[in-house]
Amino acid sequence: MDATVRGPAAVEVEGATQDSRSLTTGMLFVPLVAARDGHDFIARAVANGAPAYLTERAPDPEVAATALVVRDAALALRQLGVLARGRINGHVVAITGSVGKTSTKDLCAAAFGSHWRTHSSAKSFNNEIGVPLTLANAPHDAEAVVIEMGARGIGHIAELCAIASPSTAIVTTVGAAHLELFGDLETVALAKGEIIEALPIDGLAVLNSDDELVYAMRTRTSADVLTYGTRGDVRSRDVVLDAELRPRFTVESPWGSASVVLGARGAHNVANALAAIAAAVGRGAPLDVVADALARPQLSPWRMEFARTTSGLVVLNDAYNANPVSMRAALDGLAALPASRRIAVLGAMAELGAGSIEAHRAVGECAAALGIEVISVGVEQYGGTTVSGIDEALGVLRERCLGPGDAVLVKASRIGGLERVAAALLAG
Repeated sequence: MDATVRGPAAVEVEGATQDSRSLTTGMLFVPLVAARDGHDFIARAVANGAPAYLTERAPDPEVAATALVVRDAALALRQLGVLARGRINGHVVAITGSVGKTSTKDLCAAAFGSHWRTHSSAKSFNNEIGVPLTLANAPHDAEAVVIEMGARGIGHIAELCAIASPSTAIVTTVGAAHLELFGDLETVALAKGEIIEALPIDGLAVLNSDDELVYAMRTRTSADVLTYGTRGDVRSRDVVLDAELRPRFTVESPWGSASVVLGARGAHNVANALAAIAAAVGRGAPLDVVADALARPQLSPWRMEFARTTSGLVVLNDAYNANPVSMRAALDGLAALPASRRIAVLGAMAELGAGSIEAHRAVGECAAALGIEVISVGVEQYGGTTVSGIDEALGVLRERCLGPGDAVLVKASRIGGLERVAAALLAG
């Protein structure tokens, strides 16, 4: 990293952050310019314990910390990620896909963590900021690092792989997410497959055999390939959901079979668990140990969270994000609940491009076929009861006099902020 040092050169840092609010003592502060200029928060970061910071500006002599003066802080962060990757002597697992990236990341962290000291991406840190920060914040004794990777165009994942140099890569799905940016599924597949092309010859690719566009990626690498799904190397059988949508199943694999009680809700998470099993066991973790660990993953928020109000109403909070595939999975989960009435509060699915209207209509038809009442927040195509905003949606829910035996699903793209509906219901 090309930087001019101003202040004490012998300074020790532990990790990095671009957010002065989340900074802990010893972290390097990286001021990025976005809606707000991170340089305006350097003094706060130092006051919160940063011993050093990057800067594109002349250092303020009143700020008592080491300044690393760089031309471009964002570029310097990426270079920092490359340096951090160089000190990781273990597995680096990269995950991408149109659906299931974060859940698979969480399950992979549990699977690898059962056998190796494992660090993983926080939240959905999956871009040119989050990936290098994940690497920079990996503990010095980390034996495995699990990273989520997103893409908003051709070449994006290749750039992230140039930073992270993954040794294992997982592709979950190629679906109708971000079509406004990519145009068609073939272009999505081209972009997602960059993660497979980045693998070294001794790498491991883990591919979903039930997604034809993902399965076809096996020809894009010289690394070893493991598949999962109904025709894959790693398969499930005897899948049963309990009353809170937690799957139980038997995994069958080249290493034998094992029983799994999954700590992530919804039948769709069985496939994500198979991906995690294939990756971890394929890298040498014992199957029975991995299967046991999947009962206790640390899951990211607002993804099929199950809660019950004091009145007995079940609330499924899946409000972090949405696209047509994940919408159907969430509706299937709601339909599987033993409930008297099932209501879905649905917001818009963003970035679907020209097919947006039809995609929303199809989700509404799916809900109707499953016998689910729909409250549509700002989207007429879903059908059901259409409202303009969250307060109106809550008003309609209160009019329904919901109580014991009823269930409500809340789901939309991130821009919708529908987790506030779930929070209001749980608050009473």
